[in-house]
Amino acid sequence: MPKKINILEEIKKLIVAVISAVFLALSLNLFLIPANVFASGFTGIAQILSELIGLTPGILLLLLNIPVAVLGWLKVGKSFTFYSFVNVAFTTFFLEMIPIQHISNDIILNSVFGGVIGGLGAGLILKFGASSGGMDILVLLLARKSDRPLGIYFFAMNALIVLTSGFMFGMEKALYTLLTLYVLSRIIDTLHTRHVKLTAMIVTNKPEELKQAFYQQITRGVTRIPAKGGFTLENKEILMIVITRYELYQLKHIIDEVDPKAFTNIVQTAGIFGMFRKD
Repeated sequence: MPKKINILEEIKKLIVAVISAVFLALSLNLFLIPANVFASGFTGIAQILSELIGLTPGILLLLLNIPVAVLGWLKVGKSFTFYSFVNVAFTTFFLEMIPIQHISNDIILNSVFGGVIGGLGAGLILKFGASSGGMDILVLLLARKSDRPLGIYFFAMNALIVLTSGFMFGMEKALYTLLTLYVLSRIIDTLHTRHVKLTAMIVTNKPEELKQAFYQQITRGVTRIPAKGGFTLENKEILMIVITRYELYQLKHIIDEVDPKAFTNIVQTAGIFGMFRKD
C-alpha cells in the first residue's frame, strides 16, 4: 500500500529545514568564516574551496550537494533526500543574504559559538528525519550497503578539513577548527545522536503489524523475542531492530501509528557483525 502523506507533518519538516538552515548560516557568517575556522563535512570543504577559487561558500555548498542529492534520491530515499536538499538550498540562500561580519575578535568565542549554533542547526534537522546534506547522505548510502564501521568516514573527512586548515592558515587555526568540530558534535549528541547505528528494543502486543510496517518502510531485519509482562503476566513480544540514526525519526512514527502503547528502548550500537544491508 502507498504511504499516506501527512500534510501537517510535511509542513513541520519544511519549517524545521528552514530554521535549521538559518542556524547553519549564522554559524558560518557570524563566527566561523570571519575567524577562518572551518566547519565539518561538505560545509568545511565549501569553505576551503571558497578560499582557493573565490566563489562564495554558499554557492559551492549547493554545487557540491547536487550530485549527492541525485544519488540520494535514487539510492537512499526520496523524503530524506528532498528535505536534506531543501535544507542545503535554504542554507545557501541565507549564506548569501546574511552579511559576513565580526561579532567578536576572540577566536575561541568564534570557534565555540560557531560550533554551538552549527550543532543546533545540524542536530535539529537530524531529529526530524533529514540531514544537512553532503556527507550524511553518502554515509547513509554506505550504511545500507556495507557492514563496515562508518565512523571512519566522518573521521577521515573531518581530519582532512583540520589538516587543510592547518596548511592554509597555520596549525593554531587547525586546533580551533578541531575545537569547533568537537563542540558541534557534542551539541548534536544532545539533540539527537552521533552514533551511526542504533538498536531499538520494542515491547509490543502487535508484533506482526509492526514487523510488516518495518519491512515496508525501513526494510530492516527484525528479530522477534517472546516476552511476558512482569506485572500483568500478559504475553508479548520484543522486536529487536538495528537502524541508522537517520531512520530513528521514521521508526518512531511507525511505532506511534501501529502501536502507540508499545515500550521502546533505543540503545547506542558500537558495532555489529553479520548482514546489515538494504539492497
